Amino acid sequence: MTPFGERLRELREERSMTQRDLAAAIGVSAGYLSALEHGHRGRPSWALLQRIVGHLNIIWDDAEQLQDLAALSDTRVVVDTTKLSSQATHLANVLASQIGDLSDDKLSEILAVLHQPEA
Repeated sequence: MTPFGERLRELREERSMTQRDLAAAIGVSAGYLSALEHGHRGRPSWALLQRIVGHLNIIWDDAEQLQDLAALSDTRVVVDTTKLSSQATHLANVLASQIGDLSDDKLSEILAVLHQPEA
């Protein structure tokens, strides 16, 4: 599941909507919406995101959060380390090879370190 898919499911369920109902309202198939929620599709297009925001009547701050989550929900990430240090390349490759083995707690720890401002 992606951050966007997880939040979309929460928003849909808060409104007591089925996937089929929301899908019909925003002009996609229920299968596509399911794939989007489960992370089997990458981030949605801007136009689809706007249809979701409009149909769910999401206020500005929440709409911006949803857009930010969509930007962070690409399931096929490429890290170009061409002009970076060998350590950066090493980190990218280790993360790529081991991310599937990391627990949610460990992933949260890594994210916390990465989101810390540099001293």
